[in-house]
Amino acid sequence: MAKDKVLSDLFLDTLKDIYFAEKKILSALPKMAKAAQSPKLKAAFEKHMGETEGQVDRLEQVFASIDESPKGKTCDAIMGILDEGKEIMDEYKGTAALDAGLLAAAQAVEHYEISRYGTLKTWASELGYKDAVKLLDATLKEEKTTDSTLSQIAETEVNRHAETAQAA
Repeated sequence: MAKDKVLSDLFLDTLKDIYFAEKKILSALPKMAKAAQSPKLKAAFEKHMGETEGQVDRLEQVFASIDESPKGKTCDAIMGILDEGKEIMDEYKGTAALDAGLLAAAQAVEHYEISRYGTLKTWASELGYKDAVKLLDATLKEEKTTDSTLSQIAETEVNRHAETAQAA
């Protein structure tokens, strides 16, 4: 008979999911930074690369705090979001709308991460994983700050440029 799954199993599976996602994001960010035309957007992507490296380290600490080895589990959601970002880079390359598309794809990633980290933090608290709560909260705050920064860049620069630029 199959083992009955409990919250700690779900926590671990979701932790593996976000670990996989962060590693994939880490490989996508340099491509997005290279494709970005706006210096502010390029800088935001480059800054988030460094933060993402720290987030991967934090996730490894979370695994250690619950006596598990860091291991990823394929995250279909992030693969789909990253595929959409690649499609935008291909279809809008060299156009005024490229940065707006890149920014929207990046925010889809951020919103996914905010959802996952918020859920994991809540579950860690319910499971009594005090160290994990602190680590997950630090990452959740970073993700929310990144999302806010991206919104600010979109509203003050990138979207306006995409809307008003004349096609070549």
